[in-house]
Amino acid sequence: MKLFARVLLVGLLLGLAGCNNAPPEQIPSPVATAASQFGGTDLAWIEINIAMDEQLLPLLDLVPQRSGSPDVQAVALQVKAFTEAELSTLRALHDQAGLPAVNPHEGMEMPGMVTPQQVTDAQALTGKNFDSTVLKAIQAHLEQSQNLAGSEDKSGVEPQTRALALQVLRTRDAALSTIKSLS
Repeated sequence: MKLFARVLLVGLLLGLAGCNNAPPEQIPSPVATAASQFGGTDLAWIEINIAMDEQLLPLLDLVPQRSGSPDVQAVALQVKAFTEAELSTLRALHDQAGLPAVNPHEGMEMPGMVTPQQVTDAQALTGKNFDSTVLKAIQAHLEQSQNLAGSEDKSGVEPQTRALALQVLRTRDAALSTIKSLS
């Protein structure tokens, strides 16, 4: 999975660098000095994490009504709280970097990305079946975002973005420990 994350990151970086087939009018123009402090890894990491976090929230919103476990509800609440806080920071970094409004990663299927179909499937479940399904999806999301944060920590250059990646690594470690204790 680490190899997949690296290959994906390289592809994302190439796409952000303009190595795609988009017409010139759809390629973002160079952004002024504030954005110049962001490297390609930073930009890709911001966009992919916004998409991943936004697509996780609808699944987490199902937990209070469908879960039969106070432990699952607690971990979902914990994950939702740090996800919403991170999204706020990611969106601010997105704006600061001058990234385009349309996120190329929205709806992308990749490890850890919660799909609309997963949310639909989870809506049909309750109790232990729901809890098992949701915990697996949350765990996959946390593990992938942890992998991506490790890449940002190693290759990112923008200080705020790297600091957020370190925070992501800490929150994921704590939540994954909790999830593993529930299994």
